[in-house]
Amino acid sequence: MYCEGVIVPEVDQNAVAVADHYDELDPVYRRVWGEHVHHGLWATSRETPAEAVEALVDTVGDRLQLMPGEACIDIGCGYGSTARQFALTRRVRVTGFTLSAEQAHYAAAHPVPDVDIHLRDWLVNGLADASVDAAWAIESSEHMVDKPKFFAEAHRVLSPGGRFVVCAWLAETDASGWKVRHLLEPICREGRLPSMGTREEYEAMALAAGFEIVGYEDVSRRVTRTWTICARRLMQALLVDHEIRRLALGSRNRISVLIFPRLILAYRTGAMRYGILTLSKARENGTPREPRR
Repeated sequence: MYCEGVIVPEVDQNAVAVADHYDELDPVYRRVWGEHVHHGLWATSRETPAEAVEALVDTVGDRLQLMPGEACIDIGCGYGSTARQFALTRRVRVTGFTLSAEQAHYAAAHPVPDVDIHLRDWLVNGLADASVDAAWAIESSEHMVDKPKFFAEAHRVLSPGGRFVVCAWLAETDASGWKVRHLLEPICREGRLPSMGTREEYEAMALAAGFEIVGYEDVSRRVTRTWTICARRLMQALLVDHEIRRLALGSRNRISVLIFPRLILAYRTGAMRYGILTLSKARENGTPREPRR
């Protein structure tokens, strides 16, 4: 369904459904997507999938202008791989939030210093006001039932001058009816997305929460290879692994045989976009931010 610029699935999705989806399909996601569970970013065609995934993480880190010692938040941290990468390479302290018990368990089994992963809904995160220096959300805002609150909570917990980077699956502005019916709505329903907004919707929600918009980049063409790689990995896994077959094809969260062709077509037709939105919370004065100790 199309509602005021936002794509809403015909079957309501909520935080419980999102958690159940990732918990049940945990082995499939780690086999098909790997520990980061997000797109790769290709500058050329020569990068390996692992290199492309890390490139997206590095792009986020650069836009956040992370400095050693800063307190950071990973909203929808998955298995904690991005948090671990930043803790090791940028020397920051990271608190991550995930809805999935399986993801939190995996993160706990792979600890690194200065990374703390919580099994908790971001919308009720319990953090103090102005308590962190930087935050990011890589492909997790799509799973938020209340997207205005998603932005409002990030603004609340960030200190003045703090940055927030959102990597998001976005709907084409004014998408035609067939794109909504055959691509965007099924992607939301099958991917457990309560809604999918447009760039304009995201920017409006960010501004309403009090953020300043620092920049936006559409990297759709540079991430689309992700889905042909994932489709190939899934087909290989289905051929050799009975448990993967059972989960992917026979579980309550089974994967639609059309999901990968649908995602590939959504990108190729422009129905779906991949955007990197960089935001900043206004400083109380003009002095540069200092890392927390």
